[in-house]
Amino acid sequence: MSETKFLMFNHGYAFAAEFLYASSLAFFLQPFMRTGRYRWRKGAAVFAAYLFLSWICDRLAAPRGTFVLAVTLLLTAGAGVLDLERPRAFLLGLLYWETRVNSGLIADSLYFAAEQVLPCRSVAPEEVYLQTALRLTLLLLSHAAMFIMMLYALCRRLKRRPLPLGRLEICYISLVPAAGILFGQIIAGLLFEIRDGELLQLYERHPAFVAAVPILALLFYAGSYLTILFQQGMAALQEEQAAGFVERQQTRAIRARIHEAEQFYSRIRQLKHEMRGHLTNIQGLVQSKEYAEVEEYISRLDESMSGFELTLRTGNPVTDVIVNDRRRQCQEMGIRFQVEFHYPQSGHYDAFDVGIILQNLLQNALEACEKVPKSERFLTLAGKRKGRFFLIEVRNSFSGEIAFGRDGLPETAKKTDAPMHGIGLSNVRRIAEKYMGEMEISLEDRVFRITVMVQET
Repeated sequence: MSETKFLMFNHGYAFAAEFLYASSLAFFLQPFMRTGRYRWRKGAAVFAAYLFLSWICDRLAAPRGTFVLAVTLLLTAGAGVLDLERPRAFLLGLLYWETRVNSGLIADSLYFAAEQVLPCRSVAPEEVYLQTALRLTLLLLSHAAMFIMMLYALCRRLKRRPLPLGRLEICYISLVPAAGILFGQIIAGLLFEIRDGELLQLYERHPAFVAAVPILALLFYAGSYLTILFQQGMAALQEEQAAGFVERQQTRAIRARIHEAEQFYSRIRQLKHEMRGHLTNIQGLVQSKEYAEVEEYISRLDESMSGFELTLRTGNPVTDVIVNDRRRQCQEMGIRFQVEFHYPQSGHYDAFDVGIILQNLLQNALEACEKVPKSERFLTLAGKRKGRFFLIEVRNSFSGEIAFGRDGLPETAKKTDAPMHGIGLSNVRRIAEKYMGEMEISLEDRVFRITVMVQET
């Protein structure tokens, strides 16, 4: 290979490396964009912006680290355009750079070790250029393979469970990647040094660094990965605690309403026992032709019976009180409420589990109906058994747009006390899975429908 061709190779090598890095960043960010609309265009914009910034920094001969800072700041500033949360964009930028730096250090150490094992013995310049070109190609390929695998592992881990990214979480998770980037920048500045007109490599001056540097690079990468894993575990634990707290609160509320229902049925039995006396009194007043007193007596009796409004019977006291409570709320809010729900009598379901399902589904439906004009409000509840399966379906009107999270559930629109909201459907899904069932959500013609299937265990 001639010197001219080697110079052309160097230009092509530099372009191929920048193409690899730009495309890797674009593909790394795409899965985290909240909507898939025009996702490929946003990825192309990231690709073009990266190459443009790289060109600018090369022309300006910017100090080491300027390009890293510029790309990270640009990603953070343009998070809204890319449909990314700003903290998430910042974190992804740090993780990308740390992975690139650490994989590059590992590839450089492997390249130096290969040079020592297979030194270039030819003195002919053409042979030297050719062997150098082959080694650089292998360096780029090995770096690309490690870089892509490490990015893919991070991407899979981050996609497995969303991370809560408040200020404290961002500071905590960013410590290791930031330290890894700083370490990589320092080592990169020490790799080559010119002394007395002679080019010296770090690994030649300190041979132990050939093993120490890649090990430290892997430790930084593993530290970032494990930090994310730990934070996801903490988030899952907090979600479980919040879900358990909400479920206990709901169970406590249902028990209180069951106690009220028991008092209700007790009052009915008492009224039935007293009815004979009331009829005797009315009969005596009629015989005495005291019709005004009869009318007043019946009016007072009607007032005493006004509290007996548990009109819907589902076949179970737990579901009775829940459905009747929601019916009463629907009447107050002007919502058309239709019920065809009959509690399964198989005895294979915990009434409180079914009650929690109804409580959450109907509460969410009521909140959705509040945003709809009164003339269009409706809510239907159906429950029927099919073989060993029991299906619960709730349909309601809604307005506006519904955003779905990565878990497939609608995201809560409540900003205050957000961690405690939006977990109702998570509880419903968990109960469905407890009975080897599933939950399905569909939207059609401004109608929100959710179906929960449970089966006998």
